[in-house]
Amino acid sequence: MNKAIYPGSFDPATYGHIDIIRRSAAIFDELTVSVLDNMRKTSLFSVDERVNILKELTKEFDNVRVASYSGLLADYCKSVGAHVIIRGLRAVTDFDYELQMAQTNRILSDAGVDTVFLTTDLRYAYLSSSTVREVAGFGGDISEFVPPYVAKLTYAKFGKNL
Repeated sequence: MNKAIYPGSFDPATYGHIDIIRRSAAIFDELTVSVLDNMRKTSLFSVDERVNILKELTKEFDNVRVASYSGLLADYCKSVGAHVIIRGLRAVTDFDYELQMAQTNRILSDAGVDTVFLTTDLRYAYLSSSTVREVAGFGGDISEFVPPYVAKLTYAKFGKNL
C-alpha cells in the first residue's frame, strides 16, 4: 500500500488545498492530510478546529484521513508508515523553499521519504490562507477562495456575519 502525507497549516483550508487533496487521493492508496501543530505560529483556527474542518471537506474520499502532528515531519512520516510527502507548488518562488525541505526530510528520514510536488491548478495559483485571512478580516468576499462552510467559520472568527 502506498501511503502519502499532505502536511500543512490549513489555516483556513482553501480551494487550492482541496484540489491538491483530490488529486493526491487519486494517486495514492491512502492519503493523510496532516495539520501541523506549530506553537510558534499564531493561528486563526485551533488545531482541532482545522482537523474538524478538513474532515468535513474530505468526507467524500474513502482513502483520505485527517490527523494532526507536531515535531519533525520526517519523524511523523516514520511513525505512520508513509514514504511520500505531498507538496503543492503555486509558483517558482515556492520551489526553492520546498526543494530545501524535501532534501532535508529525505536526509532526516534516512532516505526513506520522498516528496512529490503537484503544481497548483492555475485557478488557485495566487491563493494562500494568509490572503483569505486578510480579506476576511476586512470583511471582503472570500467565496472564490474557500467553500461556504469554511467562509462562514472564517467570518465568525472575525465577528462578521457576511
